[in-house]
Amino acid sequence: MATVTTSDGTEIYYKDWGPKDSRPIVFHHGWPLSSDDWDAQMLFFVQNGYRVVAHDRRGHGRSAQVSEGHDMDHYAADAAAVVEHLDLRDAVHIGHSTGGGEVARYIAKFGQPQGRVASAVLVSSVPPLMLKTDANPEGLPLKVFDRFRDALAANRAQFYLDVAGGPFYGFNRDGAKAIPGVIQNWWRQGMMGSPKAHYEGIKAFSETDQTEDLKAITVPTLLLHGEDDQIVPIADASLKSIKLLKNGALKTYPGYPHGMLTVHADVLNTVLLDFVKG
Repeated sequence: MATVTTSDGTEIYYKDWGPKDSRPIVFHHGWPLSSDDWDAQMLFFVQNGYRVVAHDRRGHGRSAQVSEGHDMDHYAADAAAVVEHLDLRDAVHIGHSTGGGEVARYIAKFGQPQGRVASAVLVSSVPPLMLKTDANPEGLPLKVFDRFRDALAANRAQFYLDVAGGPFYGFNRDGAKAIPGVIQNWWRQGMMGSPKAHYEGIKAFSETDQTEDLKAITVPTLLLHGEDDQIVPIADASLKSIKLLKNGALKTYPGYPHGMLTVHADVLNTVLLDFVKG
């Protein structure tokens, strides 16, 4: 397996497909998944001549199940370690959900200062802040995320089946037809990772205020969000993020769920390709 070891000794697994002299697209996955969640996009873009790179976040997938560092700063630093190891330049970074937070922190802290990033796409992403606070009264109450932690600790396997079989892909909506393979693949990816990393990752994706990250981003940034997202409600996320970006654009999709990159890949891959081509 291809891996890079970070400055704190964590082994991060990554995929690197396609011509090495082509423009790189770097994919950042959501919680509690792995780079495998980008199959539909990575195959599509490599077939269109791009170099595609994706890594498993620390504690997720095939990366090391370390005890510490399950926070947005380490996530961004780990992504930077992969980018620097492969010496990627003029890259497009695409993040989904928690991965969108990772992209925002990476670009603000590493990508732009190093001159390695060309543009970004944040899909159904968690910034600027999911948690309800005095300064963010529209956010979700802490008890919502406490229920996530309780369910994970009590029976992670069942919790992951319930998430994938219900709100993540909108399979709980009237008239929706569940896709067993999609549910099983989500469960498979989740169960590959560390329960400690996933437990602590809930705090990372829900309580990290990324307002300043978004304000710092100057590269062209596309926001994509489903209007029926039950995991990261659009009103708390992209509708706020677009107001903070200096060079942002927003596209929303009526009826689309959080996991729209999988169940509506045919639509969104075309949108992504158009953006990457500029």
